[in-house]
Amino acid sequence: MKAFNKKIKLWQRSDIDGFFGLFTNNLTNLLVMAGLLIGVGIPVDITFGSILPAVGLSIFASSMIYSWMAYRLAVKEQRNTVTALPSGTSVPHMFLIVYLIMGPVFRETGDPYIAWFAGLAWGMIEGMIELLGSVIGPKIRKALPRAAMLGSLAGASITFIAMTPAMETFDLSYIGFVSLIIILLGWFGKVTFPFRLPVGLVAIIIGTGIGWITGYMDVSTMITAASEIQIAFPTFSVERIVNGFSEAAPFIISAIPLGIYNMFETIDNIEGAEVAGDSYHTTVAMVADGSTSILASLFGSPFPTAVFIGHAGWKETGARIGYTWLTGVAILLITWLGLISFLLTVIPLEAILPILIYVGLVIGAQAFQQVEAKYAPAVILALIPWLADWGRNIIGNALTAAETDAATVGYEAIAEAGLEFSGLVALGSGAIVIGLIWSSILVFIIDQKFNFAAIVAIVGIILSFFGVIHYETVGFGVGYEMAISYTIVSLILLSIYFKNKKRVMEE
Repeated sequence: MKAFNKKIKLWQRSDIDGFFGLFTNNLTNLLVMAGLLIGVGIPVDITFGSILPAVGLSIFASSMIYSWMAYRLAVKEQRNTVTALPSGTSVPHMFLIVYLIMGPVFRETGDPYIAWFAGLAWGMIEGMIELLGSVIGPKIRKALPRAAMLGSLAGASITFIAMTPAMETFDLSYIGFVSLIIILLGWFGKVTFPFRLPVGLVAIIIGTGIGWITGYMDVSTMITAASEIQIAFPTFSVERIVNGFSEAAPFIISAIPLGIYNMFETIDNIEGAEVAGDSYHTTVAMVADGSTSILASLFGSPFPTAVFIGHAGWKETGARIGYTWLTGVAILLITWLGLISFLLTVIPLEAILPILIYVGLVIGAQAFQQVEAKYAPAVILALIPWLADWGRNIIGNALTAAETDAATVGYEAIAEAGLEFSGLVALGSGAIVIGLIWSSILVFIIDQKFNFAAIVAIVGIILSFFGVIHYETVGFGVGYEMAISYTIVSLILLSIYFKNKKRVMEE
């Protein structure tokens, strides 16, 4: 194969819509990340001067790797329709690292640097776990039913990709709803806009125009943001990680379930990409995730990278190779040049978020369109843990805003108000793995492969016993109650399997 194939395009006009969507996704994450860090006491100079530039570097690195993988695939198959895998910072990990590692360490020590170093040590461990997962990832992917993987993807897309942006979109409906309708007209209705402008770009232009005309956007705010721009670059350091291990040690075990989470997330997303027409190597993608997560920690970011869900949605928008590498370059520039806050004083976020709603719709639909109709119940079952996880998160955020939490209010008091919060915790803790397990069990039950269903239930025994799923803490015997439940389920399934086998032999 030649070093460079001129027939394969690294940028196409259709990449524009994908770029705006993926860039917005990552930009939103960066803003949330900054808010979380500052909220738990990490100073602005560390947040914007060290952590975010390192995050930008890790996203740039992962974007370049996945663009290269897409280019290799395009050359191999001689087509310009290959869509690169979308990537960025893993969203669930942002909250967990800040609230479970950095926040507690800062409160205990009063030193934001030690809290930061502890986060880096934890991120390094998780990256190593992801690398180890690359060895078994392909085998797991072959063993899991497609309905389970796509169902779990659908759960994440409906909740965290579609619902959360939808709430923000309709908080300012005269911008967000108009932008959404333009996107639906262009991508679902196949309506062509003047000068054949990309759909996403039209939505952003009109939404931004409405924002400025109505006075929602403010010139003075933009000028102030421009005056506060500061350039910052990430710095390499092993010493920070070494110093953080002593403080991070009590929390290191929590990196195990999150490493497993990232592993399954990547496996799911690789399967989704293959269904959409692009077949990527699972091991290579998982090595990329682990490597860039380690890179992030070495340069100052505690947040691991991940393959994003949404491949099918980006592909439908016309995104190919260019949208990923351009997103990486853009994120690198805005984090190093300090442009994050300034951009949002120029373009209203509500004009861009509807692109993510569209992506969520496409992924959710894919789960039902790409599996046999008989597996539809399994897809629905995979959604339930994600809905619980989403509900738990928004309730938790609301309680945090009120300067309290569910434990302080009391689960019983919440239950008396009509919400079984403890049930949400059990259903949503480890949502991606729970969804895969439950959905796989149902797929095998539908196919009457009760022995396979029992094996999956045994996996549930192990994971729940150690608190990897259904529980908020990890440890030996943490989840013995759920482990007992999975044990009973596995025994029932095995008894049915042997009963059927005996009947067949007698016949």
